[in-house]
Amino acid sequence: MTRNRISLDDRLQRAVQAAGYTEPTPVQLAAIPPALEGRDIVGTAQTGTGKTAAFVLPMLQSLLTTPGERGRTRALIVSPTRELAEQINEEITQLGRFTNLRSATVYGGVGMGPQVKALRAGAEIIVACPGRLLDHVQRGNADLSHVETLVLDEADRMLDMGFLADVRRIVAQTPRERQTMLFSATFAPEVDRFAREILRDPERIEIGLTAPAQTVKHALCPVAPDRKTEMLLTLLDSTDVGSVLIFTRTKHRANRLAKQIGRSGRGAAVLHSNRSQNQRRKALDAFRTGEVELMVATDIASRGLDVDTISHVINYDIPGSADDYIHRVGRTGRAERNGDAITLVTPEDRAAVRDIEHALGERISVRRIEGFDTGAQATTAPVAAASATASMGTRRGGSSGSRRRGRGGSRKGSARR
Repeated sequence: MTRNRISLDDRLQRAVQAAGYTEPTPVQLAAIPPALEGRDIVGTAQTGTGKTAAFVLPMLQSLLTTPGERGRTRALIVSPTRELAEQINEEITQLGRFTNLRSATVYGGVGMGPQVKALRAGAEIIVACPGRLLDHVQRGNADLSHVETLVLDEADRMLDMGFLADVRRIVAQTPRERQTMLFSATFAPEVDRFAREILRDPERIEIGLTAPAQTVKHALCPVAPDRKTEMLLTLLDSTDVGSVLIFTRTKHRANRLAKQIGRSGRGAAVLHSNRSQNQRRKALDAFRTGEVELMVATDIASRGLDVDTISHVINYDIPGSADDYIHRVGRTGRAERNGDAITLVTPEDRAAVRDIEHALGERISVRRIEGFDTGAQATTAPVAAASATASMGTRRGGSSGSRRRGRGGSRKGSARR
């Protein structure tokens, strides 16, 4: 890193430079120095703030500078989803490219054979989802008794997915004398209680995107519940779109909507937790490469999906909370590109719209589509001060803010994951 306060091994500095990173982000400036000192870290940070490098770089630095037996698992990163585990491992591979440190990913939905081989070959770093990791521990394939650094990423998501008991069992397998870093996009009371259980005098880092990037423009499209699909297809036909991520509330609806889109002549990939790992990988690869321009997904894609070219996020179903909205629309407007967030809203969605607008700190403009008028009282109440004919070309977004220890960090050219 270029700031004097972040001193790294020459091999890591070379990797940072080779990756094209010039300035540390705020979360990196705040988290890396205390982490390099061996402090426990509890951080509130979202995907896109650079938090992955904020824990990967200190972890690699510790492994390189602290004597340890070659081939033992000395660092463990636990993540809620396979996609996020793979992305973290890609960051480890990139930043550790000039070292001889080895890492392995461990998650369900694929055969255990290659994972067993990688673990027995001696991976110093394991990036894992909770359930499959416990399987390997119970079978004797993984030994966590020498872990020096433990990272729990997206802890709130793991608790939401019911992994708390598994994570507790994993933590119990690691030494009491270890460095622990816990990151969470939100900090609900249960996350706070869990952090107090497993961390010792942690450094508290708070880097939050209280709203999506200012490169994201928001719009509401009022529609009757039984005409959502018709409106979606109209939007796709009438709007200049690139890669579009479409969110539904349920897996069943995602499957059904993808079929309906297919019957209209467009191809759409599907991503949700019932898809096999191979299906998910193929869908993501097709979406990333542009082979398929539409991805229909549940909230599994709202965190950890890192595709910079997404031009539009369309909420076919309004998200369950303002926090979920922030995560969903954060998939667009990335890497300083412009993006659009369009939400189809029904008369029943008024309260949810109010919550989202409160989180954004502004009213969301209403875009009315000819032929889809739901009536004067449909959704106008919570957005009475907004424009009724918002232009899709004007870029307007919510403000961002942070509360943290440590300041500075340029957005341009920084390590973001």
